[in-house]
Amino acid sequence: MSTPSRWRRCIDWILTTDRHQRVRLAMASLAALLMVCCIVLMNGLALAGVVPDHGPVLWWTLFCTAGLVIVFVLIRSGWSRRLRDPSLTQAQILYAIACNAVAYAIAGPARGITPPILAVTLMFGIFGLSTRQMLGVLLYGLAVFGIASAVVAWRGEPGYSPALTVAYLAMIAVVLLSGTFLTTRVQSTREHLRRQKHELSKALAHISSIATRDELTGLLNRRSMLELMELEHRRSLRNGRALVLAQLDIDHFKPINDTHGHATGDRALQAFATTVSASMRDTDVLARWGGEEFVLMLVDTRLDDARALIDRVRQAVAALEIPVVGGALRMTVSAGLAQHVPGDTLEHTLERADQALYTAKALGRNRVALAPASQRPAAGISART
Repeated sequence: MSTPSRWRRCIDWILTTDRHQRVRLAMASLAALLMVCCIVLMNGLALAGVVPDHGPVLWWTLFCTAGLVIVFVLIRSGWSRRLRDPSLTQAQILYAIACNAVAYAIAGPARGITPPILAVTLMFGIFGLSTRQMLGVLLYGLAVFGIASAVVAWRGEPGYSPALTVAYLAMIAVVLLSGTFLTTRVQSTREHLRRQKHELSKALAHISSIATRDELTGLLNRRSMLELMELEHRRSLRNGRALVLAQLDIDHFKPINDTHGHATGDRALQAFATTVSASMRDTDVLARWGGEEFVLMLVDTRLDDARALIDRVRQAVAALEIPVVGGALRMTVSAGLAQHVPGDTLEHTLERADQALYTAKALGRNRVALAPASQRPAAGISART
């Protein structure tokens, strides 16, 4: 096995192959690396004699290392997944601040290194904590560093300067306040971007709906229906499934607009679309073809079954009542059906269905007519009302 492959397997074993777990463990490892650097620095200063007593530094080193191991194990084992924060971000930051405060208390003249380390620690919280959580970190940090300063004052180290301690505390407060402010700004920016993304998604969905749906009835528009019919046409060629197309036209629709107004006509179209949709099967597709004309596509359906379904639709439309001033508006529908013939074009099948619809209109309307398989429509069919 090659060295790179062995190294990759080692990394996968440490960080797992789960994408989310790898991110959590990678961030925990980065925080641990920062803590290790602090541990090395503190022990180096203790060995150099800058930190007065090496004993507390050793205990502090053990305390910090144990925390790092515990956090990594909790994340690596998957135990932390049951928590709201599986990355243990807040717990890691609180623990790091506690370690930083202890270092401040035992570092002696070298305690000036702790505020910069605190600032780096808070950087992990800016992107991982909410503003409310960061406010808690602020109060917690002020409390533990206040206790650490009290311990320093109580111990009375040689050369202890109250003014310097106050300056350190002020610097620590500035660092904590800055971290909280930055977190607030980051969260505000995130929320703004989240709202923009949501609004953009809604706008795109609306645009997509406009492009594919009829605005009045919510049905597929003509272009989308043609695309869907072409898809079903190709499927029928592959698997031999039957395909029936039906042209539906509301009888005498123009007088409805002329008598009751276009608003009532719009309500009639919407009621018609709702009624027909409720009478269809889940596999059937209805589209508004234009004006008061509609096209219904029935997949994997025999012509006799299609006729029975369309007849149920016709009866449901005939029973429909639309409230208008002075009573109720009723309407009927005529339909023409055509079985798609393998090897024929969709355009020809639609023309045959249209010719059958013309026949249904000519026979008195409010009826269903079938197009013979060999029937070809005449050019220039007259407009229907």
